[in-house]
Amino acid sequence: MGEHTISFAGNGAVVVPTGTLLTEAAVRAGVQIAQPCGGQGRCGRCAVQVHGGEDAVGGVRRRSTLRLSAADVAAGYALACQAVVEGDAQVIVPVQETLERTLTTDRTAAEVAVPAGYDPQRDQSMQRICLTLPPPNLDDQCDDWSRLQTAVRTQTGIENLQISLPLLRQIGSVLRVGEWRVTAVLNTDYGLRNTATLLALLPGHIPDDTPLLGLAVDIGTTTVSVWLVDLISGAVLAQAAEYNRQIRCGEDVISRVMYASKNNGQAELRQLVLQSINTLIERVVQKAGGKWQVASGEPGSRQVMKATIVGNSIMMHMLLGIPAESIRLSPFVTAVNHPPVFTAQEIGLDMHPEATVICLPGVASYVGADITAGVLSSGLDDALPVSLFMDIGTNGEIVLGCRDWLVTCACSAGPAFEGAGVQDGMRATRGAIEEVWIDGRTAEPTWRVIGNDKPRGLCGSGLISLLAEMFLTGVIDKGGHLNQHLATNRIRQGENGPEYVVAWADETWHGRDITMTHVDIDNLIRAKAAVYAGMAVLAESVGVPLDTVEQVLIGGSFGKYINVEKGIQIGLLPDKPWENFKFLGNTAVLGAYYALLSQTAQQRISDIAARMTYIELSADNSFYEAFTSALFLPHTELNRFPSVVQEMEIERLGE
Repeated sequence: MGEHTISFAGNGAVVVPTGTLLTEAAVRAGVQIAQPCGGQGRCGRCAVQVHGGEDAVGGVRRRSTLRLSAADVAAGYALACQAVVEGDAQVIVPVQETLERTLTTDRTAAEVAVPAGYDPQRDQSMQRICLTLPPPNLDDQCDDWSRLQTAVRTQTGIENLQISLPLLRQIGSVLRVGEWRVTAVLNTDYGLRNTATLLALLPGHIPDDTPLLGLAVDIGTTTVSVWLVDLISGAVLAQAAEYNRQIRCGEDVISRVMYASKNNGQAELRQLVLQSINTLIERVVQKAGGKWQVASGEPGSRQVMKATIVGNSIMMHMLLGIPAESIRLSPFVTAVNHPPVFTAQEIGLDMHPEATVICLPGVASYVGADITAGVLSSGLDDALPVSLFMDIGTNGEIVLGCRDWLVTCACSAGPAFEGAGVQDGMRATRGAIEEVWIDGRTAEPTWRVIGNDKPRGLCGSGLISLLAEMFLTGVIDKGGHLNQHLATNRIRQGENGPEYVVAWADETWHGRDITMTHVDIDNLIRAKAAVYAGMAVLAESVGVPLDTVEQVLIGGSFGKYINVEKGIQIGLLPDKPWENFKFLGNTAVLGAYYALLSQTAQQRISDIAARMTYIELSADNSFYEAFTSALFLPHTELNRFPSVVQEMEIERLGE
């Protein structure tokens, strides 16, 4: 087997053996190439330009040209995840799509209310106490550890004090540096009476007004959010969020599981999510400022003593370095739904090494802790009326129930509503078209763009808005087929079939037409059909007609941007009055925050997980029937959507 030199323009070169994928060569060279589909060759976003030898792509053999036009192939483009090295080559990596960190959670700390009646002495597992110990002498030669245990017992009544070996090695010097006046941080969160673990021992008495720091963390497939909290007052001191760095290895969880199975993919994915979280920890500590330097001048992050973490089951497995392959294979079983308590050092988080890290419990392979925490913060588990809770994002999870019962499922909606799997789809960053209106007489669109820039593509809310407008104005029929008989040049035949031009090249940022193709329309309809079918099957499983559900609770960051009217018009949301919908924002991180403050809330989330009945849709024959019925706009059974029928009639009369 020979070796070959692959040069990356502006990024050096690397020598790799014959048969190496270009993506692997890029990793070795320290070059980032996005692989939103996890290296399956489906998305086309890892396209690079290759030159070498006499051929435009000499030195590299293409295994697939999916998503590459004839012009792309002629210009030497290849999919990096499907290109095999067979000789020397020079590679030009196009500018990757950048993700702007302009997320709303960075600016909403003041809006988070401390739970009414919060009492840290009663509710909080973390306790900080100031101790003054009698120094040893020739008449009192009690050892340091026993002396400390006695002081804690005298002040708190805790009989059984536990300690790790690394901390035990430090207590002698800390006691003497502090001249026998010290501050101890204890964790009583183990359900054992009169038992606590000593997490930190600091010299001197820390003032009562110094915050005791904790973190609420939500590991979303797309976005990671971190809240910095004062465990004494309960106040949220700072918030920050950024896109999950794992995105470049796959935009949906299944793509990431497949990426993890290749080469060193699992370790890479774990490091990427740790980098995302640790970057945010540093950011929130810096944003909050304050009296963090209370121990040996260590960084502020080292003063963080506790964290509660939520995320879907696959994200949680990847954080802990637990293989998640079994989750995507029948019978779809996790390695663990309720992980034990760990220390920050064990996981790799930039907190105090002994800090307590609680990974909250999930229910099943595709209903994780983000949903159990969301049910808690939404109040669904204590609600009297039957309610529907849904978190629509890269995955679609649904919970139906009330205080007496809860059923849940997950639908494979895919990442279409996040802008992936759509030719001109993108995330909700600057330049994304977020809303569209179409003139029913001329089929001409107008649009609103995030940041008021020239458009670069369509984000999820824009795609939903566009699909609804195309349907109501007759640009597409109920099956999603483009009406090629309309007198407009907006509908044309593209390389991948019929398409509708949303913006012409001279109107866009990149100088290319922005279109909605027939394939895009089909992907969106299938995604909305999966979500609606999941709701319908849940309702049927307990004998509750979907139209009798009294309120619809929508969580997740994407949920805040869904236009209810448009969502109903395409059959994504049930046809109910607008006032029956409540948009709750990031319910997952809010639930993690409640659990961070209160042992009762933490136990309540565990009870929610235990109470939920999980329905595996792939094993339910009724789901396929419901899904097939929902593969039309808004639905095969129009009586389910009376308001849309009325809109269709108004649009028809207006022509």
